[in-house]
Amino acid sequence: MPYPVNPNVMYDVFAPMALKDRVAIITGGGTGLGLAIATEYAKVGARLVLAARQLDRLEQAAEGLRALGARVLTVETDVRDRGMVAAMVRRTVEEFGRLDILVNNAGARFDTPSEALSRNGWYVINNIVLNGAWHCTQEAAQVMIPQGGGRIINIISNSPWLGSVYAAHSAAAKTGVWAMTRTLATEWRKHRIRVNGIAPYAPVGEVIDRSSLPPGVDMNSVWASLPLGRPGTPREVAWAAVFLASEASAGLTGHTIDLTGASWLGRRPEAPSS
Repeated sequence: MPYPVNPNVMYDVFAPMALKDRVAIITGGGTGLGLAIATEYAKVGARLVLAARQLDRLEQAAEGLRALGARVLTVETDVRDRGMVAAMVRRTVEEFGRLDILVNNAGARFDTPSEALSRNGWYVINNIVLNGAWHCTQEAAQVMIPQGGGRIINIISNSPWLGSVYAAHSAAAKTGVWAMTRTLATEWRKHRIRVNGIAPYAPVGEVIDRSSLPPGVDMNSVWASLPLGRPGTPREVAWAAVFLASEASAGLTGHTIDLTGASWLGRRPEAPSS
């Protein structure tokens, strides 16, 4: 029988308005993990800015968040475009007067053997994941530094310490974001900007493309290799994002919380040898 989990446990730990009137930008905020984070932020009082390339998805997500009582701004943004990112931050300040939290969640990934990875595939993923996170982070800092502080939360992966089979491009990009997290945590501590990361099992909450697995590998064996026997869920990642944005984590910076189903002790299974 599974251990009973109280779905309201977050609100036993955090005050119901832990992020009251805090302004948070969430990239890739219209669907999936970004929307899960936005939903939990809305429940604890944050004002939300959802940014992504598809405005119709953002507006649909915003309707549900407004039903929870949140103030929500949607901004069509391609994080690869520095001008669009600057405009997103500018609109945030125009609408809400400040910026307290940035969640760098926008991402992309596809699996392919490294020897077959195209030049375009390498650049596309690195431009979205690494360059996009940098664009948003540096633009956000232009507000957070004179404001006197802020929180930056990067959605990473376990690639920096374990690599990622069939995803050298994604592993390189995520490792860059991890290194940026560590570096800026130290460099910007004088500005009272805390920078942390979360490493969910990718692609958390999504259907795994089984065609990308080696022949003979069952996805259940991947889950079984995790100490929890399963990957983390979007809501669990969102709870961690609330923690990192709140004063409950005031003593934490430069750290990446591993939510890959506890720590990943093994590695992605290879195809059985013939």
